[in-house]
Amino acid sequence: MSSPGGSRRSPGAAAKSAATALRSLRQAILTWYGARPLHLVALLAAFALAGYALRAVVAANQWRGFAIWFIVAIIGHDLLLFPLYSLADLSVRRLLPGWAASAGAASRSPTASGQPLVPVINYIRVPVGFALLLLLVWFPLILGLSAAVYHRASGLATDPYLWRWLAVTGVMFAISAASYALALRRATARAR
Repeated sequence: MSSPGGSRRSPGAAAKSAATALRSLRQAILTWYGARPLHLVALLAAFALAGYALRAVVAANQWRGFAIWFIVAIIGHDLLLFPLYSLADLSVRRLLPGWAASAGAASRSPTASGQPLVPVINYIRVPVGFALLLLLVWFPLILGLSAAVYHRASGLATDPYLWRWLAVTGVMFAISAASYALALRRATARAR
């Protein structure tokens, strides 16, 4: 292949040129968009999926119920639940040892003030969050509030739901405690 100057370019040079152009394009997108191109593609795919779902809701003439549900969810979460679970999280963090420690406390050694090697807060947040999410989704069955309706629809009782929820919650806390013990063991070994 001849260039305008009459010299021939090798295929390797063309590949290097294409790779350089691709790198500069990626850098231009990173500078303009603020994230890698894959993030932009994922975001556009998420918007396309949301648009498809919205079109399906409108086509099924369910948009009023969907809009009401969406508004109630926004108000319920942003104005009620978020402040409540933020306050609960702050309260739990203040009860735990080393509550003023930053998130990077796992890499430091404990201080004389008793800050832990591994912050325990996330090992409490995760099982509590999942347990509360399960309770939120299944509370009519867990608390037996829909026992008659559930029995008429399925012929089954709601009694096992409470015990199953408690068992799942216990297993989540046990896994979290084991994970914390392993992390603490690793951090202690690293600190020596």
